[in-house]
Amino acid sequence: MKRRAAALLLAVWMALSLATLSAAAGRNIYFLAVNDTVLPLSDETMPFWENGYLYIPSTIFAGDVYKELEIGYIPNQSRQLLVLYTAGKSLHFPLGESYAQDTDGNAYYPGAVQRNGIAFVPAALVAEFFGLSYAITNVTGSGAVADEDRGWLVWLRKGSYNLTASQFADAAVPQMRARYDQYLKSKETQSEEVPTVPEETEESFPGKSVYLCIEASDGAQVEAVLDALDTQGARAAFYCTESFFQEEGALLRRMAATGQTIGILADGADSLDQVRRSNETLYAATCGKTRMVYCKDESGRKALEQAGYCCLAPDLDRSSYGLTGSGAAQTLFQRVSARRGDTAVWLGGNVTAAGTKAFIQKAEQSGDRCRALTETAA
Repeated sequence: MKRRAAALLLAVWMALSLATLSAAAGRNIYFLAVNDTVLPLSDETMPFWENGYLYIPSTIFAGDVYKELEIGYIPNQSRQLLVLYTAGKSLHFPLGESYAQDTDGNAYYPGAVQRNGIAFVPAALVAEFFGLSYAITNVTGSGAVADEDRGWLVWLRKGSYNLTASQFADAAVPQMRARYDQYLKSKETQSEEVPTVPEETEESFPGKSVYLCIEASDGAQVEAVLDALDTQGARAAFYCTESFFQEEGALLRRMAATGQTIGILADGADSLDQVRRSNETLYAATCGKTRMVYCKDESGRKALEQAGYCCLAPDLDRSSYGLTGSGAAQTLFQRVSARRGDTAVWLGGNVTAAGTKAFIQKAEQSGDRCRALTETAA
């Protein structure tokens, strides 16, 4: 009996270990580089997406990174406050709140998020506030990670470099590979020491991610759709016209605070200038900018991509049908269900709160989620 019990325990231990190792396969690996250096890789400090924003650990702003970027951090657990600072300016993150503030009391969105006892801060906001350059590059297939994993390089830098983000990513492959190998060895050691059952995270759910992409031109219509999203706990991407940016500052702030994706709807005539103007207006309203753009004109789209913007390439274009009621929601759900994998849907401006709510409910019943679109998913 003792031998059987020991054998059973050994079998359980092996199963749990295999489950842990298999859970590591096929994951998104986010490297973080500061200037010329790729930082160590770990599950506890790995960047992640939440509500359409990429978050990086505040703890990097110490030691060599502090010397490189001249940005430091002060965690104050007793006051539940995190402060990032440099000479002459600082950004305060009240932990548990959806915003940050500068010393003049100006609000910035979004705020910090806590994971694993670490405060993570939105990379785009930190880069914009402190004057850093920021880029995300797909390094899958470059040799940085194994074939079963998907790799991304987040590059923060101060000053000018004579390298594009893609060129830097190519040059940094040996560093990333070394960090990745160290990461895998540490995970193997952990699995040998303590067999654990992988926990279900926000990223793991039975269905697919659906990214509803909506034209934002009418304030009243957008407000009603936002109400529907909020009641369902869902997210979408709003590609705003230039006039919407100029007239609907309150709705832009609401989108930023509730984790909706804010994009720019551009035409082909003067797309670059239009995007720059819209971003300036967006910054005045929310203290943030976006690189998410939708442009149907091919020449305009190429110019925007060359300038570093992330152009939407929807998996489904349903703008001719819209999403106006339960019938349209059922049809859209059937089209999405017929596709394999995550799906980005362009709906145009013909969208109502009733149609949005009906689709979200159908999607959730099948285990799918309507989520904020990110640069890596667009």
